[in-house]
Amino acid sequence: MEQEHFFQCPHCWEEISMILDSSIREQTYIEDCEVCCNPIEITPNFEDGELIGFHSISIDQ
Repeated sequence: MEQEHFFQCPHCWEEISMILDSSIREQTYIEDCEVCCNPIEITPNFEDGELIGFHSISIDQ
């Protein structure tokens, strides 16, 4: 199941959103910010389909 999550970009500080797959309990991947296009490491954690943890860190270029 997918769900949209809003958070602040660690590069430009704008509020952005990403679609997260709640069927995978723990995952880490890299997505580009939709505003500034800089890479962000995303780590969401789910339990029973509910988001229980979310971390986003900037990746230096």
